[in-house]
Amino acid sequence: MNYEFFIAKKIIRSKSYKSSISSPIIKIGVTAIATGIIVMLISIATGVGLKKKIREKAVAFNGHITITNFDSNDSDESQFPILLDSSLYPNYSTNKDVKHIQGVASKFGVIRTAQTFEGVVFKGVDEYYDWNAISDYIFRGRIPNFESSFSKEVVVSKYLADRLDLDLEDQFEMYFSKSDIQKIPYLRKFVIVGIYESGFHEIDEKLILGDIAHLRFINKWSRDQVGSYELFIDDFDNLEFLTEAIYENIPSNLNATSIKNRYQSVFEWIEIFDNNTSGIIFIMLLVAGINMITTLLVIILEKTRLIGILKALGCNNWSIRKIFVYNALYLVLRGLIIGNVIGLFILIVQQRLKIIKFPNPEQYYMSYIPVDLNINAFLFLNLGTFTACFVMLIIPSIIISNISPVRAIKFE
Repeated sequence: MNYEFFIAKKIIRSKSYKSSISSPIIKIGVTAIATGIIVMLISIATGVGLKKKIREKAVAFNGHITITNFDSNDSDESQFPILLDSSLYPNYSTNKDVKHIQGVASKFGVIRTAQTFEGVVFKGVDEYYDWNAISDYIFRGRIPNFESSFSKEVVVSKYLADRLDLDLEDQFEMYFSKSDIQKIPYLRKFVIVGIYESGFHEIDEKLILGDIAHLRFINKWSRDQVGSYELFIDDFDNLEFLTEAIYENIPSNLNATSIKNRYQSVFEWIEIFDNNTSGIIFIMLLVAGINMITTLLVIILEKTRLIGILKALGCNNWSIRKIFVYNALYLVLRGLIIGNVIGLFILIVQQRLKIIKFPNPEQYYMSYIPVDLNINAFLFLNLGTFTACFVMLIIPSIIISNISPVRAIKFE
């Protein structure tokens, strides 16, 4: 029988223990653990959730990796066409980690209405375009139907629709420039069948999605030519490795770039979240650990006579230390349970109801604080907190070795 655990359990269940002078200190220690775990859970869940949502939005409209012609063109317009490679398109087979590939083309144009005009980028897509990737952001209307040649149906952003005073089923004219600046621009008429809102101002302020056939006609491209490839992969963590692998397997006249390079400042910004979260976890663990060390010292001071009696009965220092470490770990476990219940309740409510909003949505690319509940992170955080507290509690328990049995029994 583990008598150290038995004695620790008797101390915990003792009524005098609960009404002792150390009771307020114990409650403070448990509260510190519970508060720490709540803050850490919220920090991790919201930090990871925000990173994932921003990445998902950027990827949904651009793909993880883009293959283009190897030139110095940094604009959004497709300058030179790429031949559709039957070995790549529509089923990319060179790399098993690529789950989808789609051919697109982009061109600058000007929308003109009776009241105003706006410069935009028309992104042409074909029947292989993955509309599921952006379906969550189309909050009104539907996706375009490309069954007929030169479909006039397009999807525009809420930002552009509001600026141009347009709505679903409204028609508008769009002008595209010709290679010869002396010629009259191409005029195309479109009808709005869907309105999206990504939260990415760089996307919402200029992007329209429609039939690629229009751009092939304007650019005088054949049906087997596109402006670029957009590739989607399964694991974002392998993005850099896969980008390099794809770059080495495509022809020398093509270039492969990742979404991180396209939105470099955005991804550098969200990487800071990891540092902030790590800092919060370190501070919370330190505060919780110090509180538990203080609590343990108070318990030891209160039970000095018990320590003297146990030593007089022949208990060694390590056994007595285990009694008080068990006692303190019970308080840690209690604080973890309370903190997890409250923290998970807050996170689940926020995940489902989206109660807490960002004061400036345009700065965070979304209106509400997203939550990502990951069981592995949840278990690792609890195990790490418990282990850290255990290690910190062993050190103050050394004081028991310096307590004299004779003086301890006389201690009042």
